[in-house]
Amino acid sequence: MKTKLLDGMVTFVHVVDSGSFTHAAQITGHSTSYISKEMSKLEERLGVRLMHRTTRTLSLTPEGELYYESCKQLVESAQEIENALGGKQSEPQGHLRISCPVSFGVVELSPMLAKFMSQYPKVTFEVDLSDRRVDLVAEGIDIAVRAVHKAADSSLISRRIKTAHAVTVAAPSYLRKYGTPKHPSELNQHKAITYSYQKNPNLWEYNSNDGEMIKVEVDSVFAANSPEMEMSMCLEGIGITRLPEEHTREAIATGRLVELFSDFPKHKIDLCLVYPSRKHMSAKVRAFIDFMAEHLAAS
Repeated sequence: MKTKLLDGMVTFVHVVDSGSFTHAAQITGHSTSYISKEMSKLEERLGVRLMHRTTRTLSLTPEGELYYESCKQLVESAQEIENALGGKQSEPQGHLRISCPVSFGVVELSPMLAKFMSQYPKVTFEVDLSDRRVDLVAEGIDIAVRAVHKAADSSLISRRIKTAHAVTVAAPSYLRKYGTPKHPSELNQHKAITYSYQKNPNLWEYNSNDGEMIKVEVDSVFAANSPEMEMSMCLEGIGITRLPEEHTREAIATGRLVELFSDFPKHKIDLCLVYPSRKHMSAKVRAFIDFMAEHLAAS
């Protein structure tokens, strides 16, 4: 393989990770015009267009996405080999792309990222705040935060970092109008607000104190892909919903929401870090995973 092609691969990874020719130039110590010429030469050698470029945006073509994934793995593997041969532990550095739910990102992830970046100043971040389930490999995501216990894709690793609890709640106005259910089995007689990104949003499960599993098919009158939207509609008296306990604590304390079935064990939500299963995990990914696990366990 030609040296120029290898140099082009490394430059290409810097461009994609940093999001612009200007930032890639700053990282590599070259001029922006040099980076632009290198990318043009790379595309010419490969015979395909790797990216669409305008004065403000840069996006990968399907061929570019495929090439980026291959280049990224090669560059990281080369760095791991160099560090191993040098007999030293790789210092976390480079660009990390994280995907996580909106509420978790704003409330919990932000302060932790600030601490991590202070501890590891050579690591930069791009965070995708979304409640949808992303395709890590196709979208170039290094780590995703998901409310799951096991990664559905066998090629991914899932590491639990926190266990939260969900509570069933309703507004006093709803309960005055439709009555208060005393048992989960009565929920099929009520209006429900559901989370549309769940696998079976209309199937709610409860555990009784004697270990019995209670499954209820609820009547969803409103579905949303945002817990914040569910909360708003619940406060308006539209229906009964289930939300993470920390989302509802203040509203329950002030009487704006009423917790139902408080004598039943709370539904567990396992928060996990999900990441591609690679034999040689980069130092930046390993450091971030360990950092998150340590700080969430402490909290």
